[in-house]
Amino acid sequence: MDEGQYYPRLVGPSRATGGTTVLELRGELDILAVSVLSDRLDEITGTQGADLVVDVRAVTFIDCAGLSLLSRARFRTRQRGGRMRLAGVFGGGSVARLLRMTGLAGSFEIMSDDTGGGDDTDAAAGPSGPAGATDPAGTAVA
Repeated sequence: MDEGQYYPRLVGPSRATGGTTVLELRGELDILAVSVLSDRLDEITGTQGADLVVDVRAVTFIDCAGLSLLSRARFRTRQRGGRMRLAGVFGGGSVARLLRMTGLAGSFEIMSDDTGGGDDTDAAAGPSGPAGATDPAGTAVA
């Protein structure tokens, strides 16, 4: 059985722009999605000096397996002298929420949607930073 048949729209178009590869992820980043995506991300991050932008704005759910996939891609890219950035991370989104809860918001380079290229770690950390972050209902999150 091919897991890819269950996640046919998980990966949006990837494109190279001026030496930067932009990979759009969609839907749920769970353990099944990771099994589909890991080879593709390993291919991209396996090259020396890769410049990768992972656009997660269309990700509706992410769990520890999805976070592990992003962490592995970040590690592999840095290990080979490259750069990986996350785009589409916004305060109320599932990716930003998980980054806050795990304390990993500062570990990823996050692109600002305003400028289309600057760092914006506050988007994931929230207005008061990881320690005082709350979800939309006002509940404190780690």
